[in-house]
Amino acid sequence: MSETSARLLALLSLLQARRDWPGLLLAERLEVSPRTVRRDVDRLRELGYPVRATKGPDGGYRLDAGADLPPLLFDDDQAIAVAVALQTATTSVTGIEEGALRALATVRQVMPVRLRQRVDALQVTTVDRYAHRRTTVDSDQLIAIGMAVRAQEVLRFDYAAPGTPEGEWPPPRRTEPHHLVTWGGRWYLVGWDLDRNDWRTYRVDRMTPKTPTGPRFVPRELPAADVATFIANRFRGQDQQPCRGEAILQRKASDIAQWAGHGAVVEELTPTSCRLVLNAWSWTALAAMFGMFECDLEFVGPQELKDAAAQLAARYREGSA
Repeated sequence: MSETSARLLALLSLLQARRDWPGLLLAERLEVSPRTVRRDVDRLRELGYPVRATKGPDGGYRLDAGADLPPLLFDDDQAIAVAVALQTATTSVTGIEEGALRALATVRQVMPVRLRQRVDALQVTTVDRYAHRRTTVDSDQLIAIGMAVRAQEVLRFDYAAPGTPEGEWPPPRRTEPHHLVTWGGRWYLVGWDLDRNDWRTYRVDRMTPKTPTGPRFVPRELPAADVATFIANRFRGQDQQPCRGEAILQRKASDIAQWAGHGAVVEELTPTSCRLVLNAWSWTALAAMFGMFECDLEFVGPQELKDAAAQLAARYREGSA
């Protein structure tokens, strides 16, 4: 690779790494003169990269968005992350299957051998414990909602709420869209409902956005530390069942956590033991759930859980006699 070509790639990598670069700092990083930086920026522009000169005491450069997508430059970690993401991109969004496969083939084709071998070893198969309830959403639908969130514009949409007869739509909803999130295998929009004057969560697969969007708004403050906390609090009651108990398990917390299921609380006590809190629809079912981890355990409580475990143990002894 020629010295000029190598320097252009280094310059492009720097411009992608941060928004604004002072010209003198770029020259220092590339170990060239400011004049050489200016010539290299012109070469990048000729190749289709929208590099804009910025004003200021030092002057500098910024890589802007353009009308067409120019070639991108990834480091090793970024390239692998993109390849893995493309393999799992279609699990909850429809309409991007062909594009994801073509993008994966393109990224793989230009990878050096050392990276291609690592990516080929990462043949990802998504096994989702929420597969029974997962819903897919259209990519255009997600983009329309995401653009309204980013632009801070009121979103109008039809919403097929549960119980709505097929073919019938209630009046359009209006919301100040705040965040798109995923929870339990589904996409949700968090927003301030202008007709109900309250925060609401909407399932995206039930939404049909309307155009144009409404006026811009000043975002309100969520009634929680962040959107993740808000969603967890909003849906907490959906996974709670009437029987709740805890036990000490003689097994690593990381081993238990991957099988404990949604709503479980796993607390590490020692490198080889942990506290596990579970919910279930009955005390007997709860006792059986603790037994599935195939390790020594001690029931902490409540007493109903201990009694159910004793009854279950007696039932198993009788059944195996």
